[in-house]
Amino acid sequence: MSVAVRNAQSNTLTAGKLPKGATWGLLVVSWAIFVMVFLLLKASGTTADFNIVGALFFGTILFDVLIVVTSMIVEGGRKAKDRLVTSLVTTAFIVTLLPLVSLVYTVLSRGVARFDGTFFQSSMRNIIGAGGGAVHAIVGTLEVTAFATLISVPIGLLTSIYLVEYGRGRLARAITFFVDVMTGIPSIVAGLFAFALFSLFLGPAFRAGVVGSIALSVLMIPVVVRSSEEILKIVPNELREASFALGVPKWLTILKIVLPTSIAGLTTGVMLAISRVIGETAPLLITTGFTTSMNYDLFSDRMMTLPVFVYTQYANQGPDATPFVERAWTGALVLILIVMALNLIARLIGRLFAPKLSR
Repeated sequence: MSVAVRNAQSNTLTAGKLPKGATWGLLVVSWAIFVMVFLLLKASGTTADFNIVGALFFGTILFDVLIVVTSMIVEGGRKAKDRLVTSLVTTAFIVTLLPLVSLVYTVLSRGVARFDGTFFQSSMRNIIGAGGGAVHAIVGTLEVTAFATLISVPIGLLTSIYLVEYGRGRLARAITFFVDVMTGIPSIVAGLFAFALFSLFLGPAFRAGVVGSIALSVLMIPVVVRSSEEILKIVPNELREASFALGVPKWLTILKIVLPTSIAGLTTGVMLAISRVIGETAPLLITTGFTTSMNYDLFSDRMMTLPVFVYTQYANQGPDATPFVERAWTGALVLILIVMALNLIARLIGRLFAPKLSR
């Protein structure tokens, strides 16, 4: 028995070790193999398009096999089991990312066809076929979302401050309950609410960007409240107590201590709320309508937005569907780029205004 144990220990100590970059190398090689396979399938006409999701998925499965077999040969059975579990965890992570990879790849590959100067300089006025652009939709999206943010952020932030710093008893519990309920409201219900509200005063035929902003603010406010509330709770109570000990009133402590400390998280929460609503289509179809002309006035006439532009281009195709589908994909690509730009700006703002630790 002791001889077997010594032999096992000897085998463990004398077992080799894979090079440092072997794991990533095997993963890249596995992906490259199946990328070539799917490219050959496309070239032979077996598949219509290159399937990046299939290449990454089957490449990852091949990686699982290769890493275990290689580790078994070089490092021994015990290390091979460890690598097997690690590779399975990596596979689960990659599979989770595959829908995002597929989305980004599809939008990029199909949206670049009309990603040109004309698309960003022209509207769809008097365009019934090829040509035209979405500048009227881009401007409409930015204006409607900006006004919705202007409405939602003060209300949401002040509500979260009340819940964290002042809220006690039934009123705070009621506010929390209604915020949770509002978080699950379907977007079409928010659009109907804004439409009904303005119809009472201006008639059912009224369509304008401001109505869409009200509808989006109904969706944004609960997101801002919940995210801001959680961020404000993270601020250490010691900071508040130190301020109170110096005789600083509570409102000034919140303004000078709590908010600056949590500015990075608050900015991220606001960007999450904007990302939540900027792609909504149903409420904007009801409230802002759609138009082919440029309109800068939020308070007058119909206004086009990018989600509605994508929907109308895809739903109302002409005899030649190609230009309509190309404009729809490019509109989706621009919408994704706007969201990415807003998130980058939010990270920059959070980094610039975050409190600096003095040494």
